[in-house]
Amino acid sequence: MVVRFTDKRRRGISSTPFRVPNRPKVLTSLTCFPLHAHTPHTPRFDLLAGRLRMAAGSSFVKPMQILQPRAAAEDGSDATEVPAWKRALDITCILLVLSGVLLVTVLMAAVIKTVSPGAVFFKQERVGHRRARFMCWTFRTMRECADTGTHRRHLEGLLQSDAPLTKMDAAGDPRLIPFGAMLRATGLDELPQLINVLRGEMSLVGPRPCTAYEEQSYCPWQARFDTLPGLTGLWQVSGKNKTTFTEMVTLDILYARTKSIWLDLKIMAGTVSVVESQVRESRRRDRVLIKSGPARM
Repeated sequence: MVVRFTDKRRRGISSTPFRVPNRPKVLTSLTCFPLHAHTPHTPRFDLLAGRLRMAAGSSFVKPMQILQPRAAAEDGSDATEVPAWKRALDITCILLVLSGVLLVTVLMAAVIKTVSPGAVFFKQERVGHRRARFMCWTFRTMRECADTGTHRRHLEGLLQSDAPLTKMDAAGDPRLIPFGAMLRATGLDELPQLINVLRGEMSLVGPRPCTAYEEQSYCPWQARFDTLPGLTGLWQVSGKNKTTFTEMVTLDILYARTKSIWLDLKIMAGTVSVVESQVRESRRRDRVLIKSGPARM
């Protein structure tokens, strides 16, 4: 599907088409006020004044506005530059929780070192703002020398089928160390990425930083590098693993074009309930795996 935006104030001069998924499960309506959308194929996107509606059942339904495809800002500056408010918000939030973060970091390092021999941290090259490469830090949740190719094959299968982005953890990943699944469910494994935030390579809110091999699978319209990657984002609070890859990219592009300090704060607040839901799901999944263990033997 191609949505072509037309500004009535410019007598119907249309902008470059903005592509969206042919099967939009997450986005059910796009707002282009004062713009108007022409959708040549079904399903139709209904326009509402100043509002983006998410799919039925989504708890993250907030007003926002979709902009035209990226162009130079009115003052002539680059529209993909990181706004000053975003950097200030990141630093302020980190300073407010720094003492607690340091305590949790020490505890997590002790747990990982106790239950699994090897390094405490894991680093991997990721693609960030304007396609810049950087080393992304996390707590190690897999065993030493685990086969990372398994994840790559799993991701490639999801990209080809455009199926919901379910994690390998859902079926019980034997590569995980004890407590690894819980660290991932709570997001504590990503706590070291605050180092990346302080270095200006990431933000607290933004698209998920992708791997180099994932970037190679992107279609031209799926470029999502106009803003800093983040620890949480619009995708995470809008369905996450229930959405497809195409839907995730669409949400990431939407965030990059509509980000504001208020949207970042709303996403941060929404992340709390998402983490709680992930923890409950992880515990429920563990109980199922424990019960099915004897039957498998």
